[in-house]
Parts: sequence; structure tokens; C-alpha cells
Amino acid sequence: MIDHIGIHPSSMETSRRFYGAALKALAIVEVMEVRPEETGGYHGIGYGAGSKPFFWLSSDSRSARPDVSGSAGLHIAFAAESRTAVDAFYAAAIAQGGRDNGPPGLRPHYHPAYYAAFVLDPDGVNVEAVCHKPD
Repeated sequence: MIDHIGIHPSSMETSRRFYGAALKALAIVEVMEVRPEETGGYHGIGYGAGSKPFFWLSSDSRSARPDVSGSAGLHIAFAAESRTAVDAFYAAAIAQGGRDNGPPGLRPHYHPAYYAAFVLDPDGVNVEAVCHKPD
């Protein structure tokens, strides 16, 4: 199951205004923002229904690599049932030629139990496996 997806707009503030207005009509609103000070460089704005974001605007350039065709700044996150599954995803992806984009670990700037791993696929797409369950 897809947990969330993200895009990398050319202007975060222009896209924030656009998606804020357009998605509001669908009862999808901004529910989270993570700032570069919290993440070491990544700025994300998450939209969702309730408290869980499932669509992100991101300033993160790691997955919008101009040297790799096909990435188009796309980020896809798959839901994992356990932290062990996240670890296995990462190991398998790296073994098949994926490139590290963030090893398995907690990302508490999203929430205390957010455990994820990130890899760049052969086309440069930022692929994530995430478990939201506490250990």
C-alpha cells in the first residue's frame, strides 16, 4: 500500500498557495510542516485528512537529480508492517543497485515512531519504506 507521495515544486510558497486552495475543496488540508532546522535541510509541507499527511510538497533536491532521467522529483513511500520489514526493504533495494538516500532509522521530526529507509531507484526516484508503529 502507498503510504504517501511527494513532489518537488519549483516554488514552495506558490505551490503551497495553489494546493492549499485546490485541495481544500476536497477536504484535504495542510496538516504538517517540517523545517530545514529540524531535518538538516529538508523542507516539507504535508497535506491530508485528519492528522496524517499523504501528499507532500518538498524542497528536498536529493531525489530530483538532474543527472538521472525519469526522476521528475518524485517521492513514493510504501507502508511497512514492521521495522524489520523496513530494514529488509533497504537491504534488498541496495543489493539490487539502489543508492542510499537515508538508511533505516527513526525520523522523530515526523513523529516519535516514524521509522523509515530511503533509496534512489535506478531512475533516481526517491523510494521510501516506512513503519509508523512503535518498536
